[in-house]
Amino acid sequence: MASFRQPVMQQALRQHKQYLLTGVSYVIPMIACGGILIASAIALLTFLHPEAMTSTGGPDFSAAPTLKVILDIGVAAFTLALPVLAGYIAYAMAGRPGLVPGLIGGYLAGTTKAGFLGALLAGLLAGHVVSLLKKMPVHKFVRPILPIIIIPIVSSLVVGIVMLKVLGVPIAEFMTFLGGWLTTMSQGNALVLAAILGAMIAFDMGGPVNKAAFFFGAAMIKEGNYAVMGACAAAICTPPLGLALATLTGKRLWTEEQRESGLAALGMGMVGITEGAIPFAAADPLRVIPSIMAGSIVAAVVAMMGGVGDHAPHGGPIVLPVVDHRWMYVAAILAGSAVTALVINVLKTTTDEKPAADAAGAAS
Repeated sequence: MASFRQPVMQQALRQHKQYLLTGVSYVIPMIACGGILIASAIALLTFLHPEAMTSTGGPDFSAAPTLKVILDIGVAAFTLALPVLAGYIAYAMAGRPGLVPGLIGGYLAGTTKAGFLGALLAGLLAGHVVSLLKKMPVHKFVRPILPIIIIPIVSSLVVGIVMLKVLGVPIAEFMTFLGGWLTTMSQGNALVLAAILGAMIAFDMGGPVNKAAFFFGAAMIKEGNYAVMGACAAAICTPPLGLALATLTGKRLWTEEQRESGLAALGMGMVGITEGAIPFAAADPLRVIPSIMAGSIVAAVVAMMGGVGDHAPHGGPIVLPVVDHRWMYVAAILAGSAVTALVINVLKTTTDEKPAADAAGAAS
């Protein structure tokens, strides 16, 4: 019996990985578009209006309305990324009837601050719910409206209730807990705090855990403690930069599409957009998330050891003009990125059945 269950479980895992890959293939252009537009707007603002990167607030676009338009379009693309990810995961599982609950679940993952992990769960939940509803025996007169009306409404209600009532409240309470816990930790060992912040920043790449760490660092700026934000700033850009480095140094381990995503991640990492790592994490969370967490921990700890201070609530090389001990900041980012690239490439080398590029060639 055990020998029978194992192949079944392996088949189910392979199927679910394919569902995730389908969602990723649709969301990559959305994240690349949004990330590059946001990155371009911030980079140009910093170049044209250096004073806009203030020490108490984020980038101020009031003096650059054209760049603000570019930023808003990029933010819109990023806002749509979670619904697209969840929607097309559900689509891969259940066909077109899965799109509506998947898109709604992904949207609610954004409004409830559940982030990309919430969108993954929403997409999988929507796909399973729709798959069950499609097997429901109904009268022949009802069957024509089943995929058009009944399935979208019922599945959307199920997914929506789960996202709003099951995930939403715990996430809000968890955010409050994290804020209080980080405040307590700030009174102890600075290196331990840096390691915790680095791990949190990378864990969900813009989700609630990431935001708890980021907002804590931003709050410390107002208290005159720039070192906490310095550690966060180094950790923020390490996931996309590390994965970009991994695709450049281990090309045979990555598909052509992943290498292209690596180039987009490189641009996003340079301006401190952690979400550039999401396409990689969504496709392979069990290996990517630990790898980027390791890199961000190293980056944050090195930054804290080097006395790096960031006067602006942002990260990445783009904030160099407002950073104390700039060379240590650069060293922290390079060290963290190198660790991420090394760990993920080693994991892929030792656990892949065959290199990704070879597998793609064999399939063609």
